[in-house]
Amino acid sequence: MLYRRSLQVLEHESTRARDESQLNQCLQDWKMKGFNVTGSVCDISSRADREKLMEAVSSLLYGTLNILVMSSLTFSPSTHGLEFYTDMLIHPLLKASGSGSIVFISSVAGVVSCSVGSIYGATKGAISQMSRNLACEWANDNIRANTIAPGVIATPAAKTEFAKNIAPNIPMRRAGEPEEVAGMAAFLCLPAASYITGQTICVDGALSVHAF
Repeated sequence: MLYRRSLQVLEHESTRARDESQLNQCLQDWKMKGFNVTGSVCDISSRADREKLMEAVSSLLYGTLNILVMSSLTFSPSTHGLEFYTDMLIHPLLKASGSGSIVFISSVAGVVSCSVGSIYGATKGAISQMSRNLACEWANDNIRANTIAPGVIATPAAKTEFAKNIAPNIPMRRAGEPEEVAGMAAFLCLPAASYITGQTICVDGALSVHAF
């Protein structure tokens, strides 16, 4: 996975009670498997919460951070751009590590177009553009930024009628597994990917390149 000695889990969500419970359950499961993990719940629509989270991460990891994975579902219109502000706060920690890697989890909806979901697609496309910009702006600090654009993945969100209608158009004829997205994220954080930055990589069973 993405860690060797420890894993800092950053849970970004506005509904605190539900997600804190889920996070604590995940932490308990991982600890029972022998992993050294910690967790934090953060409402990223709150500046105070964002700053508190960064302080906690800095204290835990001695002022450095090698890997940041940013993954979210949807935000209300008032919270657009908060991933950017979180990145600004985390930049000093990534720079201090000497070799930082940011991985954004977006969606294939931000790469190709379809007949519905224009706002959703636009926000996901914006994530890829932000990743490209950060790759250029922070390259001198040896910080890389890439985006993973999953297609239909076997999660609860993939059980919608819309997702079911897309499935027959996937050349591999199946939904992806969460582990397949995690595998790409892990690779992008390895030394083997040290010259890969500013890229959007689709993990979608060839959905995004399938015309007919």
